[in-house]
Amino acid sequence: MYLLAGKRVLLCVSGSIAAYKAADLVRRLQEVGAEVQVAMTSGGRAFITPLTLQALSKRPVALELLDTTEDAQIGHIELAEEADVVLVAPATANLIARMAAGMADDIVTALLLVTRAPVVVAPAMNTNMLEHPAVQANLRRMAELGYRVVESDSGELACGQEGAGRLPDPDELIAEVAAALSERDLEGCRVLVSAGPTREPLDPVRYLSNRSSGRMGYEIAAAAWRRGARVTVVSGPSSLAPPRGAEMVAVETAAEMQAAMEERVGDSDVVVMVAAVADYRPANVAAEKIKKLDEQLAVPLERTTDILARLSDAPGKRVLVGFAAETESVRDNAKEKLARKGLDLIVANDVAAADRGFEVATNAALLIDRDGGEEETGLIGKDELADRVLDRVAALRAASS
Repeated sequence: MYLLAGKRVLLCVSGSIAAYKAADLVRRLQEVGAEVQVAMTSGGRAFITPLTLQALSKRPVALELLDTTEDAQIGHIELAEEADVVLVAPATANLIARMAAGMADDIVTALLLVTRAPVVVAPAMNTNMLEHPAVQANLRRMAELGYRVVESDSGELACGQEGAGRLPDPDELIAEVAAALSERDLEGCRVLVSAGPTREPLDPVRYLSNRSSGRMGYEIAAAAWRRGARVTVVSGPSSLAPPRGAEMVAVETAAEMQAAMEERVGDSDVVVMVAAVADYRPANVAAEKIKKLDEQLAVPLERTTDILARLSDAPGKRVLVGFAAETESVRDNAKEKLARKGLDLIVANDVAAADRGFEVATNAALLIDRDGGEEETGLIGKDELADRVLDRVAALRAASS
């Protein structure tokens, strides 16, 4: 998560059983390059020791508001002012009530009043408590005050009850923190993304496919959601976790992807066709498993429909983005595809290199827009490339408005 590299995250931990997850959260934030400072309520200390979080964060944990020695060493005003973003996880009903009321009766609430950084709040509590009208009113009040309130996960709680109130996993919280730091230049925009490979069946157990993992499409979807868009992902088979905040539509074949994309293109402001759709499929699908024989097997193939070209012909106004995975003449092939398919932007890359393209987290792309503008990104993470693509999309939308 390049957006958090070098960022100072103030993690506030309160007295929920979910506080034990703070240790893993600190480590995951550090893994994406963030510097973590922890502050704890007295209740938080009952569930996980400050020493644990100090050892992991490699910083003294802020514990007391009126301790002169501690304040001289840490300085709660300085901590609040230095933070790039604040994450309150877990946030108990008690802490939420005090935040909503604007209280400053401990180190955490004082820090939250002083900071001008974006604040992400992740409630974690018993379902009945979460659903109580007073708690719901406090959550609405916090949203009105500008806090980014994260919806709790549902599942089995520590009390044995099933329902809402679970603290989301660290990766989900990190996505929320990154969203809090992102520009909201796609607020309300409807973004349709295709992702992953397609599988074209040969018989009941075999298929033709390719090496696409779906990562680039999922990163585009995640970046669009961070920037305020309403995102739908039409995805071929992928082992990756779905991008947070996106509506997922699962497909397998090129024909299924075509139907799903055409059904939704009319309601989209931006379409990003990232999927590696099969160009060919078996002309005949065997009803039973093809047995291994001594002689060679010939499989006649037929062309699949060019989904991107059909989307270009769809009525309505939208920004249409295509991807071109090339192994030679990247620029020339990309320009030809841009013109032939009537695209607004094409993202081309050389997939022959081992450190880019399929099945890796990095890529190096050439972006060419409809006006002839070009940008070479160099080798970067696919999450950063996703934002580079959406920067161009936002600029194209602004130029057309």
